[in-house]
Amino acid sequence: MNIFLSRMFLICFSFCGTASRAVEFIGHRGASHDAPENTLAAFRLGWQQTEACELDIHLTQDGQIVVSHDSTTLRTTGVELKIAERALAELRALDAGKWKGPSWAGEKLPTLAEVLALQPDRKRLFIEIKCGAEILPELGRVLRAAGKRPGQIVLIGFKLATLQQAKKLFPDTPVLLLAGLKKNTPPPQLADLIAKARAAGLDGLDLDYRLPIDATWVKTALEAKLQFYVWTVDDPTVAQKLVAAGVKGITTNRPQWLREQLAAAPLQ
Repeated sequence: MNIFLSRMFLICFSFCGTASRAVEFIGHRGASHDAPENTLAAFRLGWQQTEACELDIHLTQDGQIVVSHDSTTLRTTGVELKIAERALAELRALDAGKWKGPSWAGEKLPTLAEVLALQPDRKRLFIEIKCGAEILPELGRVLRAAGKRPGQIVLIGFKLATLQQAKKLFPDTPVLLLAGLKKNTPPPQLADLIAKARAAGLDGLDLDYRLPIDATWVKTALEAKLQFYVWTVDDPTVAQKLVAAGVKGITTNRPQWLREQLAAAPLQ
């Protein structure tokens, strides 16, 4: 084997053979850089690009679960309706795709059930609970109807009490605590996050990449029997450092592009 081939083998083995398989790349609101966020188009594309997608859920006035990051529809539809105060049919009449470009016109706010029906058998879905515990009974019904295999669904959220209830209702489903930086608020401390997650019986942490995450943070969480994920990373340099630190997964708006950038990075 000549020097060039040896070098290429080492690059592939070092990154492709270790990091790209060990680290889960999660499409943030689907492939949201390329398609309108939190639409079926974004999830369809996201699961083509990577192994997992992430979405956000709210409960409508008539007790249905709709996929949307915001509690209102203004940013993605141009019409301001508060999801909790509107029926699903009214929300579904809005166009949630044309803001991204003419080719996406006609995309609707999907229900969680529709996304689950689209989910490939070997792919995963991270569900962020944006509202409170009032959504959990309907969430349980939808998940049971979808009949996903253990591990295909992961629940995430910022509201500890809601997550604690979710873990009791769905003991076989991984549940992760989200945390990040807030304006005019001291950054969360790792020890506090670990203590909260463990006390609530949760399975891991999913943290803002802007926190001072390094190998020590990851090791400390793992020693506490907690999985360690980060969000939302579109910078290959940042992602490379997080991979080196040992994180289990990285949420990104550009899953395929980010993976390609890391695979093309020079051997460290």
